[in-house]
Amino acid sequence: MIQTIRPAIFTDIDRLMKIFDTARHFMTSTGNPNQWINGYPQRELVAEEINQGNCYVCENEENVLVGTFCFVPSPDPNYAHIENGKWLNDEPYYVIHRLASDGSEKGIFSACLDWCTARASQLRADTHADNKVMQHLLEKHGFVRCGIIYVSNGTPRIAYQRKG
Repeated sequence: MIQTIRPAIFTDIDRLMKIFDTARHFMTSTGNPNQWINGYPQRELVAEEINQGNCYVCENEENVLVGTFCFVPSPDPNYAHIENGKWLNDEPYYVIHRLASDGSEKGIFSACLDWCTARASQLRADTHADNKVMQHLLEKHGFVRCGIIYVSNGTPRIAYQRKG
């Protein structure tokens, strides 16, 4: 059970990198081998997100770091252009990026979403077409498929939005 969600600090980076490694293996085992490739997210990106105050960690009742996500205020430059659809509205939003778990606790997605929803009514997220697990979680929790966006490396992602 998630006890605490708090901003990540630089001493969390080694643990975060292990969580991302576990998440990459999980994605590969569930038919999504192409989303987080070449060591993504790199240590430098994680450090930058911590520095910007956008990276958060989830701790269990024993204060063990078991999950992470980024909660980033708009605008996200990758979301400026959407194909094959449209956003639900043009209101300011927050984006949930790089949600990952070490697999030891259930309910990480729900805990993160509850935390984010308490802070913003307009939420957006995106995921790879092969990431059926994340698509299911987003749709189960009220996110609507809005179209296709392209991330910074030029690859497409399914774009979602949830409005409160």
